[in-house]
Amino acid sequence: MTETTAPGAAPPKASPTATARQIDPQRPDWFWQLGRMLARIAVTFLFDLKVYGAQNVPATGGVLLLPNHQSYLDPVLIGVYLRRPMSYLARSGLFENKRFAWLIRRLRAFPVRQGAGDVGAVKEMIKRLKEGHVINLFPEGSRTRDGEIGPIEPGAALVIRRAGVPAVPVAIDGSFEAWPKNRKVFRPHTIRVMYGPPMMLAGMKSDQITQLIDKTLRQMLAELREKRRN
Repeated sequence: MTETTAPGAAPPKASPTATARQIDPQRPDWFWQLGRMLARIAVTFLFDLKVYGAQNVPATGGVLLLPNHQSYLDPVLIGVYLRRPMSYLARSGLFENKRFAWLIRRLRAFPVRQGAGDVGAVKEMIKRLKEGHVINLFPEGSRTRDGEIGPIEPGAALVIRRAGVPAVPVAIDGSFEAWPKNRKVFRPHTIRVMYGPPMMLAGMKSDQITQLIDKTLRQMLAELREKRRN
C-alpha cells in the first residue's frame, strides 16, 4: 500500500484523469466499490478488523480524516468501511510505474513529494476539500517506528484553516504489529479502527489545532487499546 505524508513541496503534474473535477465526491464508482468489497473480505479474514464510529464521518461535504499512521495498511483500513469514497496523498515515487500509477489514481490518490514543502499537493488537497471530497491526511507525516503516535506536523492545521471543513480524528491500533516499518510483508494480527466526532477547527490558531489533534488522537488510541483488551 501507499505511504502518505504530511504536505510539505511541488508534485509531478497529475494526469487529467486524476483531477477532482472529474470524480464524484459523494458516490464511489464501480472500481472503488469493487476494490472496497475485495479489501473488506481481506481485512476481515486477515486482521479481524472491527470499526467503531464510522457514522461520525459526515455524509456530504468536504471532510479531512486525520488518522495516526502505523503501517502501509492504514489507507485501506480507513476507507474500507466508509460509504463515501476517499482521496489520499501518496509519495510521488509510487507514480513512476505507469500501471501502478493508473491503479492508485483510480483509487483517488494524488502525489506528494517528500523532503520539502509540497505546495502543489496542499493546493490540490484544499481544492478537493472545497469541492466536497473526503481526504485522508496522516498528521504525523510518516509511519511510526514504535507503534506510538509521533509528533504532529503543522501541515494539517494549514489545510484545516484554509479549507474550512470538519476534521475527523481516526485512531488505528494493531496495524503496526501487522506490518511494522522494518518488515517487508504484513502478517495477520487483530486491528481496530475508531472514528471520532467531527471537529470544526478552522477558527483556531495553527498551534492550537496541532495541539488538539495530538491530544485527541492520543486519547482515542488509549481508548481503542482498552477496547481491544476487554
